[in-house]
Amino acid sequence: MGEVDLATVNWARAQFILTAMYHWLFVPITLGLSFLLAFFESMYVRTGKEEWKHLTKFWMTLFGINFAIGIATGIILEFQFGTNWSSYSWMVGDIFGAPLAIEGIFAFFLEATFFAVMFFGWDRTSKGFHLFSTWMVAVGSSLSALWILVANGWMQYPIGMAFNPESARFEMQNFWEILFSPVAIAKFTHTTSSSFVVGSLFVITISSYYLLKGRHVDMAKKSIIVASVFALLSSVFTAFTGDESAYANGNFQPMKMAAYEGLFEGAKGADIVALGILTSGKKVGDGQEPFAFEISIPQGLSIMAKRELNAFVPGIKDLVYGNEAEGIMSVSEKMEKGKAAIADLAIIQKARKAGDEPTKNAAIERFRVNQDYLGFGYLDTPEEIVPPVATTYYAFHVMVYLGTFFILLTLLFLYFSYKDTLEDKKWLLLLGFSSFFLALTASEMGWVVAEVGRQPWAIQDLLPVKMATTKIAAGHVQASFAIFFVLFAVLLIAEIKIMLKQIKIGPEGV
Repeated sequence: MGEVDLATVNWARAQFILTAMYHWLFVPITLGLSFLLAFFESMYVRTGKEEWKHLTKFWMTLFGINFAIGIATGIILEFQFGTNWSSYSWMVGDIFGAPLAIEGIFAFFLEATFFAVMFFGWDRTSKGFHLFSTWMVAVGSSLSALWILVANGWMQYPIGMAFNPESARFEMQNFWEILFSPVAIAKFTHTTSSSFVVGSLFVITISSYYLLKGRHVDMAKKSIIVASVFALLSSVFTAFTGDESAYANGNFQPMKMAAYEGLFEGAKGADIVALGILTSGKKVGDGQEPFAFEISIPQGLSIMAKRELNAFVPGIKDLVYGNEAEGIMSVSEKMEKGKAAIADLAIIQKARKAGDEPTKNAAIERFRVNQDYLGFGYLDTPEEIVPPVATTYYAFHVMVYLGTFFILLTLLFLYFSYKDTLEDKKWLLLLGFSSFFLALTASEMGWVVAEVGRQPWAIQDLLPVKMATTKIAAGHVQASFAIFFVLFAVLLIAEIKIMLKQIKIGPEGV
């Protein structure tokens, strides 16, 4: 596949990180707030009270502002697969493109069509149809997330496909296997439930601000009660789906799990680190202790990864250098097999062009033996399969700590709402005011774990990121990075100003 310009790879990575993390500022608000809008409007239709209608329209206005920016950044994100990652798009387009096409044709159009009715159809349609439209926007938002996360789940755990050595492309064999992949299901349920938490805390943050200022008190209290119930249920479910995601990692992405748990040496009955500080500069095989300080739960990691008390959980060292007793092949062996697969792939391409069927068929047979290790053939050293451990570890633990905090926070909001003393709890309202920003942090950290934790792979074990980029000069990517950075900064400033203006106006202005 030719020489790799690492400057191009790194700038393409940086641009994708910039776009993805900026886009993800808006997506979880859309997912969570859309269902809250449906709940609020359901209360209006059920009770007939105008205060619920005004409340719904206020939050709907904020939803609309966020929705518009989210669409713009999402389009830019998908375009990058063709601009900066054309090698990836060529090799996996038959598979990766299918769920993205379904998302665009089916889910997004469902969402966008009913959005128009939801936003502009007040007093133009019946109450029942308008409520139906609001629910369809919520359902459509989650369906959009489903197909995108199916695509991402396939990158993390590539199944339901086969590699065609003649075309050098991955081809879909079983759509349903891809759709119902355990990794895809875990990603969808965990990502959407955590987004429900973000959307709920968005409502709690603004409502807490109103209570601190003594404005729109009745509206704020009603919003907090509904949002706190939704946040509490979603937070508990997020903890459950997070455990399922970890179990999927333990079975299908053990290196990711080893990284976010700081597990350098595998063990039976492995402990889980509840609180710890990694040893600075720790590398696999350097003899240093992994942690400068740690508090662990005995056998917790074995339970999380394998659902057994004394199950063996491989560490980074086992996965890099192998562990014959546990049947783990070393990366060096995998690299040899991968290089043999690459060599046979070149022979296949040459023989196909020359019309030499016997040579081609013989090379295909040899290729099939080593095809599962294809990606390892592009690595330079065994240690290259180790992701940035510190980044992954701290991101994972920050996410877990904040997720636990949200459960406690929403319980407190519900308790004092029940006691009707919420307005007097300034300390709790201050926590509530900060909760949305903490929720965004937790959500972004989740994506850091998911994406940084699977490095160096674009497709787990089959295609390294450095082989997935477009063959263009690094300067071109740098230029587009600068353009996107400025554009995103302008959009973010504009959205914040519009949001703050609308929040200042309050529900009376809608």
